[in-house]
Amino acid sequence: MRSSLKLARIGMNMEEATIVKWHKRPGERFAPGEPLYEFETEKVTQEVDATAPGQLLEISVPEGEVAQVGQVVCVVDVELPAKT
Repeated sequence: MRSSLKLARIGMNMEEATIVKWHKRPGERFAPGEPLYEFETEKVTQEVDATAPGQLLEISVPEGEVAQVGQVVCVVDVELPAKT
């Protein structure tokens, strides 16, 4: 399932963050718990981990650029569990 990942607010005063590093490139697959990207605010550097298996399709905010809270930073294809 195609999904857009947005920059989440991790503190009350957080309005934006700089994307420091992408751990995956478009086309690469990821497993739950693997880091997708890392961002930095005035107070903290944080990794964002995958919560489900999938594939990174598109990077919307390159390394070194600032993203606003709620802005789409990437598009992924998430594998949904098979129904039994």
